[in-house]
Amino acid sequence: MTDTTPGPLAPENFVDQKSIRKSVVAGSVGVFVHWFDWAIYAYLASTLSIVFFPDQDRTAGLLAVFGVFAISFGARPIGALVFGALGDRIGRKKTLTYVILAMAASTMLLGLLPSYASIGIWAPILLLVARIIQGLAAGGEFGSAAAFLAEYSPTKRRGFGVSFLEVGSLLGFLGASLAVLVLNTFLTADDVNSWGWRIPFLLATPLGLIGFYIRNKIEDTPEFRELTELDAVPQSPIKESFTRGWRQMLQTSGIEIMMNVTFYIVLVYLLTYQEIELGISTSDAALFSTAASVAALITVPLFGALSDRVGRRLPLIVASVLLIVFSYPLFLVMHSGTSWAGLVSTVGLGLILAIILGVHAVTVAELFPTRTRQTSLSIVYAVTAAIFAGTVPYVLTWLIAHTGNQMMPAFYLILVGLLGLGTMLTVKETRGIDLLADDVALAQKSRAATVSPTASV
Repeated sequence: MTDTTPGPLAPENFVDQKSIRKSVVAGSVGVFVHWFDWAIYAYLASTLSIVFFPDQDRTAGLLAVFGVFAISFGARPIGALVFGALGDRIGRKKTLTYVILAMAASTMLLGLLPSYASIGIWAPILLLVARIIQGLAAGGEFGSAAAFLAEYSPTKRRGFGVSFLEVGSLLGFLGASLAVLVLNTFLTADDVNSWGWRIPFLLATPLGLIGFYIRNKIEDTPEFRELTELDAVPQSPIKESFTRGWRQMLQTSGIEIMMNVTFYIVLVYLLTYQEIELGISTSDAALFSTAASVAALITVPLFGALSDRVGRRLPLIVASVLLIVFSYPLFLVMHSGTSWAGLVSTVGLGLILAIILGVHAVTVAELFPTRTRQTSLSIVYAVTAAIFAGTVPYVLTWLIAHTGNQMMPAFYLILVGLLGLGTMLTVKETRGIDLLADDVALAQKSRAATVSPTASV
């Protein structure tokens, strides 16, 4: 994209601070609901395997639950195509309201599902339906929220503003890990397996309705409104994304693979890994996850703000190197078996993740023009999540079972660190760009092409 200083269309020149604060809440609340639901599903994987797949042995039951998890990720690209294109054609606000309603409905459905003991094979079938609906909605959430926050945030503080997207996701994970901790502290294992597991899913439903109300009250982004005034809203955003933005989509893929895999290993899979592979109690594993979420929650906005000063490339390059160098040692520490070792290693991985979370969304949002930003972000995020993130629990469970090597998660993190490093070496610095510059230039070029035949007569 064209690198220019903020012009008259820059958000800070015509959006008041109250609207900016509302946009931060509107952009992050749906992300909270989304990740609270997905984290609860992952954290309660052992319980759900008993509720919905009782005839399987423990490993087979876990694989079945994680298989449903992976299939729901497979629905994300479809949701991305639908909601991404809608967002670039009718606006960010409308798609944000649609996706949060779908998420709330699917979460409520899961919380109300009968068990296998009650309705037999229909229980896992309905579980799959609920997760597919959630996957369709999730396919539109990241692209909508990232575009929304990037376009509302002041240019000089865009990294800080967009980082609150991941503050919402971490709050979701923090809420989920705390919910699991409370369930296992105050209920017996039998109570959790029979009815207690439903409570967190049902709690997420009213939160989704609150998010819908908040999102419905906010205006659309300044950039999209200006795009409408320029008559530059694309008719085929999906086609444009692939024909004009294929290079940026490949770069975004590398960044999002690193983010998604690291995210799902550290904040989703690690709790089950510590419980099943290392023999750590469920309550201790949930406590470690909570501590990692809190550490990341505090530092993500700081890394977002740092990227507004030093640029987007440097923090992501540093995070890639840290994954390559420290993943294996941190897992070795975790294997020592003490509670302090488990806490330190989990928080250490969480801090590396925090660097990525603080900077990745603003980086990829700045790579694309406004007219196709939501479509491009939605497609790439959903596809990479479906292939590389949703399969993390299944693949690592399978690899450890068939190789006997419990260090597989460390090797996986090293691999994505290498991918992230290679990708960032190809990305140009985007800090401070005018998000509308390319769109204005394209609109002017289109007008000139329309007027020139008349002028020559």
